Amino acid sequence: MEFSGQYLTYQEYKALGGTLDLTPFNLLEFEARRKIDERTQGRLKGIVEYPQEVKMCTFALVNALNSYSNESSNNKNIASESVGSYSVSYVTGGTIQEIVKSKSVELNDIINTYLIGVVVNGEHIMYLGVN
Repeated sequence: MEFSGQYLTYQEYKALGGTLDLTPFNLLEFEARRKIDERTQGRLKGIVEYPQEVKMCTFALVNALNSYSNESSNNKNIASESVGSYSVSYVTGGTIQEIVKSKSVELNDIINTYLIGVVVNGEHIMYLGVN
């Protein structure tokens, strides 16, 4: 599968200190790009040269998304574990919703940090029609 239109190439990712292999990077970059496109209403699609802020935002999102994937594969829905008289508590539906919400807030914070004020082709990419 070919990934085109990337906001951050694998070579740029590695130059910034990224440690993922090519396939996991491509999958996470695609997800990060979708989140950016959602927040910018697709204003970055089709431009030739992406601003440095977009590349850095993508790098930060890829790292955050990768950490979420590592957390979920390590935790297996265990909220807490005790050793004496062995006890395991599992994550409940309400807790899962809180985790998803906090991760969504973190991803939006990353996007806001890097992209508010960025102008491409004379237009603020985060403009939502309200001043």
